[in-house]
Amino acid sequence: MAVVTRNRLRLGLAILVVVSAAIVASAAGSGPETGSADVVPDAPPTENHTVVTESGRAGTITAYAPDGDVRYYNNSRTKYFDVDPVEGEPMTVEYAATDTIHTAGPTCGEPPCARNVIERANLSTGDVEVVYERYDYTENAAEWHDSTRINETRVAVADIVDDQVFVVNTETEIVEWLWDAQSDFALESGHSFPNDWTHINDVEYVERGEMAGRIMVSVRNQDQVVFLDRDEGVLENWTLGSENEYDTLHEQHNPDYIPESRGGPAILVADSENGRIVEFQREDGEWAQSWEWQDDQVQWPRDADRLPNGNTLITDSHGKRVIEVNQSGDIVWEVESTMPYDAERLETGAESAGGESAVALGLDSRTGGEGGGDENGGSGGIELDVYAFLGEMAESILPHRIYNALIFVAPVWVGEREAAAIGVGVLAALTWIGLEAVWRIRDAGVTVQSPIRRDRK
Repeated sequence: MAVVTRNRLRLGLAILVVVSAAIVASAAGSGPETGSADVVPDAPPTENHTVVTESGRAGTITAYAPDGDVRYYNNSRTKYFDVDPVEGEPMTVEYAATDTIHTAGPTCGEPPCARNVIERANLSTGDVEVVYERYDYTENAAEWHDSTRINETRVAVADIVDDQVFVVNTETEIVEWLWDAQSDFALESGHSFPNDWTHINDVEYVERGEMAGRIMVSVRNQDQVVFLDRDEGVLENWTLGSENEYDTLHEQHNPDYIPESRGGPAILVADSENGRIVEFQREDGEWAQSWEWQDDQVQWPRDADRLPNGNTLITDSHGKRVIEVNQSGDIVWEVESTMPYDAERLETGAESAGGESAVALGLDSRTGGEGGGDENGGSGGIELDVYAFLGEMAESILPHRIYNALIFVAPVWVGEREAAAIGVGVLAALTWIGLEAVWRIRDAGVTVQSPIRRDRK
């Protein structure tokens, strides 16, 4: 029978620390990197240009040419969010972006503050024009994640910090219409008011079909997609989802409306905290789930667009990739990104404007299967499988929102394996230090008397 000695314990703990450190070091040196133009990975060829934005540690907007080369790159803003093509200008895009202000001055009394902008960028010339801007008093949950063009002079904006949607004339800079979430949602709903209460993260002006002229809004923290009539407010019987009914939606991003002319009414949405892409079809005055896609790697997706060829372009933020999924559910195109927010396939219409509904296409759902490779460039192997198991176990135990929040603040190369390796390495090191301290005390003959004594009287 093997005897557990101090040296054997030291050796075992040392092995755990070394293996954990090796996994972390390998991931840190091999993870995706987009912080400068010269390290952005090329993309596989496609028939069209693809634009990808990032809003994590690196704020970037990158345009890939059809041959996969980087056509345009900009990282001058702190964060980039939703991007759309400009009608009639095939190589120009319009997007929402945010700058963080770190110093006190006329635009920021108590840093950090935010400068939100809607910009147009010509991907051929590199020219950038500010269409509209506003300064906000805080950085936390103060960004504009989306804007939608109504006509040449009017834009609707999803305003997170004020829990509002407003329409502004970009020539006069006058807000001509405004909807406040307090008019339709109780303050007890969502997150704690006023701290990121609703997190309105998407707005879409519906141009065609039964809901033409309405504005569709993603109210993330209430787990709902609502339709606004500019005279009546929320159209209750068209609302998709309900707060805390996570089987439908759980803190979603970027819903796209597909009208009747393309097989709808339907809504394609990145169901972020549920880790899936899901579509709902309007049937007999109700929303019914009609399609779902996920694989083993997808983690906190934040955008999905249905393309004219029937494929779906998916932005998988914590999966660190943008992928195109064909009608059979297989990945046919993929590019790495540190934390992508939105992706747009130019020459196909804005978002899902050129695509049909899952019902019209006869798409079959996919709810499991292999992802697009070994996450974060891991090499596989027995020891990595153990760490992957531990990471998957931690993900299954922690609430989705907490798990995704931890990934959001962690270095970009941290995935399930790396998180498990960090945890195991730190625990092993602390255990080793604790044991050495106990052994030294015992070797010195020091004893600790219990403060509780039994009265023998």
